Amino acid sequence: MKNEFFTTSELGKQLGISRVAVFKKIKNGQLRAVLKGRTYLIRKEDADELLGEDLPKRKKENIEKIVNKAISDYGETFKLLGKE
Repeated sequence: MKNEFFTTSELGKQLGISRVAVFKKIKNGQLRAVLKGRTYLIRKEDADELLGEDLPKRKKENIEKIVNKAISDYGETFKLLGKE
């Protein structure tokens, strides 16, 4: 069962968000979950869909920050290299 489901805490760690944020996604209908006792369990297939949507956006933002920093630090060097 551990391989087929994530708890809210486990999924929160995977997404880099709090478990409360995972609860909100469940309550908003963005994420399907099964209530087992007092614990929500998220099927791995459902989590994969969410991970596929959120991670690329976050990665894109990180890449943009890195590129902008490189341009601000080395912009003139890039221009000179471009002329060669």
